[in-house]
Amino acid sequence: SSMHHTTRQRMLAPMIEYMALTDTTNPAADRTVTVLAGMAFLLPAVGSASEMLAQDTLKSAIAACSVFLAALVFLWNKRPATAPWLWHSMLGLPLTLMVYALGSVVWSHGYLASVETTRWFLLALLAWLGLNAITTNNLPRLLWGIHAGLVVASLWAMLQFWLDFSLFAQGPPPASTFYNRNFFGEYAVCALPFSVWLLSTVKSPRGAIPLAMSLAAVVTAILMTGTRSALIALALTAPLLVATVVRYRTQLPCGKWTRRTTISVVATFLTALTVLGNIPSYAVGITQERTGVTAWNRGTVRVASMAQPSEYTEGSFSVRSQMWRATLRMAMENPFAGVGAGAWEVHIPRFQRDDTVLEIDYYAHNEYLQLLSEYGLPLGGFVLAFLAAFWIHSVDTTWRVEKTAPQEAPLRGFVLTGMLAMGIVSMAGFPWHLAGCGVLFALSFSLLCGSDIRMGSHLGGAFPPPTRKTYVHRAVLVTLLICMAIAVYTTIRAVHTERTLVQALLLAKNLSKSKDTWGPEQQASKDRMLNLVREGIHLNPHYRKLTPLAAEFLMVQGDWANAAWILKSVTDSRPHVAALWKGQALAHAQMHQSSPALNALQQVQRLRPDTKATQNLEIVVLSNVGQAQTAAQLLRTYFATRNYDYEMVQAGYALGLKLRDNALAVQALQLRNQTWPEQAADGFFRMGLVHAQTMPPDHAAALEAFASGLSAVPAQEKENYLRQVPLPYRNRLDK
Repeated sequence: SSMHHTTRQRMLAPMIEYMALTDTTNPAADRTVTVLAGMAFLLPAVGSASEMLAQDTLKSAIAACSVFLAALVFLWNKRPATAPWLWHSMLGLPLTLMVYALGSVVWSHGYLASVETTRWFLLALLAWLGLNAITTNNLPRLLWGIHAGLVVASLWAMLQFWLDFSLFAQGPPPASTFYNRNFFGEYAVCALPFSVWLLSTVKSPRGAIPLAMSLAAVVTAILMTGTRSALIALALTAPLLVATVVRYRTQLPCGKWTRRTTISVVATFLTALTVLGNIPSYAVGITQERTGVTAWNRGTVRVASMAQPSEYTEGSFSVRSQMWRATLRMAMENPFAGVGAGAWEVHIPRFQRDDTVLEIDYYAHNEYLQLLSEYGLPLGGFVLAFLAAFWIHSVDTTWRVEKTAPQEAPLRGFVLTGMLAMGIVSMAGFPWHLAGCGVLFALSFSLLCGSDIRMGSHLGGAFPPPTRKTYVHRAVLVTLLICMAIAVYTTIRAVHTERTLVQALLLAKNLSKSKDTWGPEQQASKDRMLNLVREGIHLNPHYRKLTPLAAEFLMVQGDWANAAWILKSVTDSRPHVAALWKGQALAHAQMHQSSPALNALQQVQRLRPDTKATQNLEIVVLSNVGQAQTAAQLLRTYFATRNYDYEMVQAGYALGLKLRDNALAVQALQLRNQTWPEQAADGFFRMGLVHAQTMPPDHAAALEAFASGLSAVPAQEKENYLRQVPLPYRNRLDK
């Protein structure tokens, strides 16, 4: 074992030297880290100013293109001939998940599995690049990139919170350049340890004071978001960051500060945090939310809300807990292989409760549960167990490393704290699936793995790189160029798809607001909208977020034919969403198309077999496809067993009138009067009309119904009621 360790150290020695010594120059590594630093800056700092381009799409494109560019720079530039390529066993985790995702393309959802394959490949490549390129000489460059991007993003968030600044397309503010403020809060709290790390490495007091102020701005922005998982992570990691600085101050430049400098930096941070945190908001959206008009107030109110019982019955936690339980059911039903990489959103409707209204969720809001449900308990459990074991082992190593390799301790302490923050927010969000947090996660692993290798860990290894100008080297470069081209092409296609669909929805929105009589101009706009929808579906038939909204508009307009084919394009990709099948069933039923209407109804019954909504849908479909008598018999059965709701009695009344089945119509109205007595006056009036229009008319029953309705009407409405009663009966009521 000792001989093996010595051999490993001898093999790694050249690269350890390049990674550890500040006076070593490695152009390939330095330029690679410059690209990575630029990516780390752009990801949080830049956002889309137009809703034509989603923020997630922009950030994913920045991450993908930057990683491939960094790989090209790393391999293209001249590297020291003695420097091997490093490897760490932790890099096997994303590669293992990538292989599984690639395999699930065959049997699961091919498009989503391909996306997952690409995601794991990019994260693995980024972690490998960081492992081989980041040295103590260029590490500050990366830290500055992360911190600068985080500060710019925080400034955007503060402007949104205070002044309703609206440059970027997003949801409720302050979301900075992210679509959702939770996304920004999660990213900021995970990037914060890198900013503290940067501050602790500053030697000059002149540089420390501005950094302390910028750090206060970041913390203020996190408080402004009110993201509870980020606030919990901040509360738990802030003491650890302070402890890391204090414990390892002798290895950090800040340990050489004078007492006056230290006091000045701390005082600057606390003063800035106090001042910024108590500036009130003048944004209408913030004040209307009533969750605090200052950063401190919002942070405390949001944390305190977790102690309110209503949060777990009506609030967002109750919604997420339903998703978590459904995800657990999914994992238990597919324990070995899971449902397939990325296929959570496809299968989750099958495991939601029957009374669940909202089915359009794309992530489980818990990375651990989603991993287990998609990748299966054996593989997912192994990955999570390995991650936990590696983190615990790294914490233990960091605690004991002060004597053997003290220069590694600060790096490990800050990185592990950032990974802890990531682990916390992963319990209530999906940061691994977001470009910003995914990049931080991969870079954190590369930094920790590099530290392991420098310490001679058995988890690391090395192998000689291919010689320049060989076929292997050229093949790798060509492969990366192809990957880069694919990333650019995919980005262009995604942007085109989103722009096309958003333009269609904007046209639909304008048409729905139009108060003019429908004419040639409106019809031309509608035709253009439909052409845009067709183009968007052709570009990406799996884009579920926007396409169903166009179908909703068309159904409101009564354009059942176009609504039907749009909904079909979505169910072809997401076959387990009951609401989409219900829309198809209604559309085809309105067009009296029996076969497709009944097929869509069967799909709804498969997904929601015992709900009132499904029973009502069956009545409507059967009534419109030539099976009205069957629908009437079903209604009588439901009425006899007291298994009905308001929508069903309304359908019974309408169907009774359609079939001239007065007994069914009257029965439906009687049940409505009994169950919803506040509508008794209207019910008796309609009942009177049914009896009066019977052939021959039942005058006694009609008069009795009109009289009962009159007695149920408030005194101030009686005269108006009488005016609506048919004249012969009105005269008798007056007497």
